[in-house]
Amino acid sequence: QALKANRVRTLLTGLGLVIGNASVILVVTISLTSREYILEQIQGIGSNMVYAYYEAGNLTAAQVEADFIKWADVEATRRQLEDRILAATGVMTNYDRLLIGGREEDVAVIGSDERYAAVRNLVLLAGRFLDASDVTLRQKVALLTETLARRLYGNQQAAPGQVLKVHGLQFTVIGTFKEKVESFGLSELARETVLIPITVIRYFNPVERIDPMYVQVRRASEVPPVTAEVRQLLESRHRSGARYRVENLTAILDAARQIALVLTLALVLVSAIALVISGIGIMNIMLVTVTERTREIGVRLAVGAARRDILQQFLLEAVLISVAGGLLGILLGTGIPLSVRYLAGVHIPISKLSIAVAFAVSFLVGLVFGLLPANRAARLDPTEALRYE
Repeated sequence: QALKANRVRTLLTGLGLVIGNASVILVVTISLTSREYILEQIQGIGSNMVYAYYEAGNLTAAQVEADFIKWADVEATRRQLEDRILAATGVMTNYDRLLIGGREEDVAVIGSDERYAAVRNLVLLAGRFLDASDVTLRQKVALLTETLARRLYGNQQAAPGQVLKVHGLQFTVIGTFKEKVESFGLSELARETVLIPITVIRYFNPVERIDPMYVQVRRASEVPPVTAEVRQLLESRHRSGARYRVENLTAILDAARQIALVLTLALVLVSAIALVISGIGIMNIMLVTVTERTREIGVRLAVGAARRDILQQFLLEAVLISVAGGLLGILLGTGIPLSVRYLAGVHIPISKLSIAVAFAVSFLVGLVFGLLPANRAARLDPTEALRYE
């Protein structure tokens, strides 16, 4: 009855909890969504992938050429780690000039084998990828990146079947592709790249150099030990002292998780401050309420109410305001992501744990910040309370 008698004040008092709880749930939701997106983008480069390349030093040209990763190293990796990896492949890079839009431009030409598409998570847009027979028989076939196919032939669908001249030889275009996650030219794949069998590109390169070599590990838990074994294998097959950079995406994934965690904690701290401020507001209003209802408290004590009954009454009012505001905040915090999911069709994860924590915090805020006003009401002297005007 007391809450109904002051509906506007009760609503405004609980508004802080509405905002605080909604912000807690939205903060956790945004954090989960951003973390999943970042991890998905990193994993989209290649699942459980290890990559290796030669780090050049102050050596003569002959020594450097001998230290380069060779295709034989790729085959040795496949043999020695066949039970722990799904695939191993390598890339050789070259450049040629193509006539694009009426003028000649430099275009990257890379060579690899049939395993390359799976290891690098490439998406086929038209035609087909390289197969084992293309590599074994040294077929003059090529795949084009999405951008290059569009500039040369207008669109991806028109590219398969076209004839392209690379290093003076005619290649038949068999397909177009793109990276599942754009690497913005930071990998061997530029926006305008031609992919041909590695057995063919070796004839165009005076020096055999695999850069990089890719290894797709069978299980995520095996990535660190396989990384170490690939490094040992390369060092054992080349000159003593040759340096090879063998890395994986685990460190990047861990860094992304740590960034997401720190971001979540920072945002949750801001939300916690909002909840504390809301609790102080509840305590302030309840202290005012105790002062306004001093005669009511005196009457109840005079007719036999125990001090515990007065304590429970005012504590219950504070908890009800807090929990009601918390529930409205939970509805608001979950309603926004659900609306986005329904209207935009974008999957936004909602943490059940954040909902439970928000509800528990609402209850605790009402309990903790309502304790002082309730205790003050319970300690009033009945005689003085009845004489209060």
